[in-house]
Amino acid sequence: MYETTIVGFDGSEYSKAALIDASKRAKVHGGRVVLVHAVYFDEEEFGIAPVQLEKRFEVGNKLCTQTREKYNAEFGIELESLICQGEPPEIINTVARERGAGLIAMGTHGRRGIKRMIMGSVTASVIASSPCDVLVVKKPCSDCTGEYKSVLVAFDGSENSKKALIKAGQFAGENGGEVTVLYAMPRYEEMIGFMRTESIKKSMFDEAEKVVEVARKTAAENGFTVATMVQEGSAADRVVDNAMKLKKDLIVMGTFGWTGVNRAIMGSTTERVIMNSPCPVLVVR
Repeated sequence: MYETTIVGFDGSEYSKAALIDASKRAKVHGGRVVLVHAVYFDEEEFGIAPVQLEKRFEVGNKLCTQTREKYNAEFGIELESLICQGEPPEIINTVARERGAGLIAMGTHGRRGIKRMIMGSVTASVIASSPCDVLVVKKPCSDCTGEYKSVLVAFDGSENSKKALIKAGQFAGENGGEVTVLYAMPRYEEMIGFMRTESIKKSMFDEAEKVVEVARKTAAENGFTVATMVQEGSAADRVVDNAMKLKKDLIVMGTFGWTGVNRAIMGSTTERVIMNSPCPVLVVR
């Protein structure tokens, strides 16, 4: 499905998990995997101690060489590695764009509080400007299989969520898996500020049924079937709760080309899912 996968790699257990996942997929389904290691350059820092820049490149080169040799032997695929100078999000997206990659794979913590901002500065920046799909792997290296047999799709009837659904069907289809579609219906009281009547409730659920019918039709047109769910509440909360309850292998979400203020809006849903998800999250461009 993806001819080229870019893996953002810093040597951590989380980035190793992303690499293992991508490598196992490449071994089974084909494709090229490219490790990208970014060496951050700060003029003030390296102006004081310029030798540190060279040392960081040496460390990065050794790390990538050892990793490439290990996984080439373990998975029988040809890994490529690149060491570039610059901000990690910019480097990862630039390489993905130049290589015509279909997927960027990254590892991340389930961090909160101040550390959440650290995740946001890299993972969220990559997602916001990525030229392709982004897979955020949230699991130990030992659990990485590269297979996703039970997939949950956050769906709202938009063109972006249709693309996400189609991609989810492809992922599940590779392994004979299943796809569940979830439409999270906003609470009327929170949207409008008034108590809803029974007629309003019926209208909202009728509209929700139209949305999930779009999902069924989209899936059928692409050769697979889906189970559907409609629940009230925050989309991020409902997606995470059901991924846990149903023990899903993968969450798939659509995205827009957010920038500026709109990027903060992306953070309110996509980042909340990524931060709290019990499984990997695929954000479809």
